[in-house]
Amino acid sequence: MKGNKRFIFRLCAAAALFLSLFPLQAGECTLMSYNVKNGTGMDGRRDYDRTARVITEEKPDVAALQELDQGTIRSGGRDTLQELAARTTLTGTYAKAIDYSGGSYGVGILSREKPLSVKRIPLPGREEARVLLMAEFRDYWFCVTHLSLTREDSNASIDMIAALAAKCSKPFFIAGDFNLTPDSEPITRMKKYFILLSDPAQKTFPAGHPKECIDYIWMYRGKKTEAFHVKERRVIEAPAASDHRPVKVTVSY
Repeated sequence: MKGNKRFIFRLCAAAALFLSLFPLQAGECTLMSYNVKNGTGMDGRRDYDRTARVITEEKPDVAALQELDQGTIRSGGRDTLQELAARTTLTGTYAKAIDYSGGSYGVGILSREKPLSVKRIPLPGREEARVLLMAEFRDYWFCVTHLSLTREDSNASIDMIAALAAKCSKPFFIAGDFNLTPDSEPITRMKKYFILLSDPAQKTFPAGHPKECIDYIWMYRGKKTEAFHVKERRVIEAPAASDHRPVKVTVSY
């Protein structure tokens, strides 16, 4: 028994010495949101390589994408998300919002890690059905949406998303095209539940000469929020690959 205790003591001492010499590094995560307009640029040309380069150059750990075709006639039966996933070497996770042109149209997530679990939640949208895609990762949930153009539907969606976030045991991030300007009433409502990580003073739309911010990255209040700190936040200079510019936030924890 004494020999075992001495061994355990020495093992603990060695571990303590190792940690003092090589302290654990804090975590860091780069989040991105990009309305890719189905890979179609400001010149009207669909170019998956061009869109993928914009994403790859920023090296996101997770990216929320909006306006994705899957198997539509418009896109020649191709899957926009998987075309981008192949070019960025990231994992693609898709959620259909509506049936469209012989296929579907929706949102997706590109990620370095494969999600542990995925949820697709329908959201209100009287002009067009909307959806929330939730992906669980080891350290957090990351979600994407593309909200309705109708204020009442946006408000209802925000309440639904907040209720879902409150039930998650991990930090909860959400990103997307909210179709809302920073001074709108639904964004004020959003701030009751979520911390805005991206900079609303930086314009995102239209991409060529941005006049307004409608794309955002948020974190739900609570759930170890105090451990996360924004290291970098900016809108990417990408005026041609889509009609939106991408938003990027790097957080440390």
